[in-house]
Amino acid sequence: MKDILVAVDVDADVDWTATLPAAVRQAQAMDARLHVMTVMPDFGMSIVGQFFPRGYEKDVADRIMKRLHERVAAVVPAGMAVQHIVAEGTVYESILKMAERTRADLIVLGAHRPELSDYLLGPNAARVVRHARCSVLVVRERDDDRSP
Repeated sequence: MKDILVAVDVDADVDWTATLPAAVRQAQAMDARLHVMTVMPDFGMSIVGQFFPRGYEKDVADRIMKRLHERVAAVVPAGMAVQHIVAEGTVYESILKMAERTRADLIVLGAHRPELSDYLLGPNAARVVRHARCSVLVVRERDDDRSP
């Protein structure tokens, strides 16, 4: 494996305590490049987009990219090859497209369980697992990973 894509939510602590560290371990073991991505909603394509000022999406993307760099730097060891990616659109579609674009050999993502109704896998993780053309490592949220 030479390229590992890891999808994170910049605001989900479990992605920084479990998902990204799992991807880092895989990248270290395989001497692979790490592509860390997050997805922001597509404001421009919805009817809601007309209510945001011009340039709003770029401003949001820039702020998310800055936050992504900060959070990644706190987890990823110095010297590891990392690409930071902020995608826009539907989460699972963006992950699948980026996996193709980066030629990922492995996708790493968390199985967030905010509700009991998502018992097996969340809808985004399940879709990525079903449709990915490469292997997918799903990092389970453990009870002790949850914030009180």
